[in-house]
Amino acid sequence: MSTAPVYDIDPAGFWADPYPDLAAMRASAPIVFVPQLAATLFTRRDAIFENEKKVDIFSSWQPEGLMTVLMGENMMRKDGDAHQAERKVVFPALSPRTVRDVWQPLFEEAADRILDELEPRGEGDLVKDYAMPVSAEALKVITGLTNMAFAEMDRVSQGMIDGCANYAGDAQIEANCHDCTRSIDRHIDEMVPVLCETPDQSLLSVQLEAGLPMESVRANVKLVISGGQNEPRDAIAGAIWALLTHPDQLALIEKGGATWLQAFEEYARWISPIGMSPRRVARKAIVDGITFEPEERVFFMFGSGNRDETVFEVPERFDITRSTKPSISFGAGPHFCAGAAASQVLIASVALPRAFARLTGLHLDGEVPFGGWAFRGPLAMPCRWG
Repeated sequence: MSTAPVYDIDPAGFWADPYPDLAAMRASAPIVFVPQLAATLFTRRDAIFENEKKVDIFSSWQPEGLMTVLMGENMMRKDGDAHQAERKVVFPALSPRTVRDVWQPLFEEAADRILDELEPRGEGDLVKDYAMPVSAEALKVITGLTNMAFAEMDRVSQGMIDGCANYAGDAQIEANCHDCTRSIDRHIDEMVPVLCETPDQSLLSVQLEAGLPMESVRANVKLVISGGQNEPRDAIAGAIWALLTHPDQLALIEKGGATWLQAFEEYARWISPIGMSPRRVARKAIVDGITFEPEERVFFMFGSGNRDETVFEVPERFDITRSTKPSISFGAGPHFCAGAAASQVLIASVALPRAFARLTGLHLDGEVPFGGWAFRGPLAMPCRWG
């Protein structure tokens, strides 16, 4: 283990609400070893921003890591030329231009269909009934797995997310994750001949066209599903909740004093849907006075860095007028999220404005529980409208 000070957590309490512990870590010892996670945590924004780029020390290549073992070695678990080569291959599917010209019209069509069914009901759970299908339908076209039902897309994404955060080694969670990855492989196998016959700009198609090995193709599709379903789903529902519980912020948007994009970016800072990124120590090093030994586990805590008091004024306050430029919601350095443009368009240009335009009189109709620290979002959001 590293020589960082030890900080103990209650895992259940940390999952329910990590922010008190993260604030205490930042205040007392911003780099700490947490025995319950068997990892050393970086909790300050600037330290995360700087050290995430030091891939020679804190490597993304983690052959024994949960993501690699459960999902295959994807581009996010590679560094240097290997990472950049695969990132270049997938770029045509995720570029801002492709998102704008190809995917956004499809995002809008799917959101409108979902709202056409949802609006007359007058009530529902906006996690399950709106954010989840909107996110999943977008992910179907981006990945090329249009043969997968939206509910199955959500299930397999959640299963992989749970598996990648299964640091306690729960056998049932691991088994469910394997079931989810098998489902993705079946859907890939069905679509390969279709996309070889009629290529498009989807992730699966551009990788096949580039001739990537199938193990890399499969791993990268699983990566995008794991990072492209739960996080937008949680950000859509969470941002709606944030605006409903902060009517002054919603009024700013309605009066033209702020934008939906500002609301999304501030929510992603305030309650980071992706709260952490793991790394493997590649070589012995001393960083900020802490000695790290090879093969140790390090967590860069994005959710903590985004609430760093030395960077953000009153960071626990949801304020869509603040500058979120220093935030690290999408990571930093060479592993900055490749799907950032798609998330911004889906959430800020499609999902949020359409929800508030169509679900008139939208208001909460019960408690909204949140959960998670590696990945965090609302678990349910009962609402009424009309």
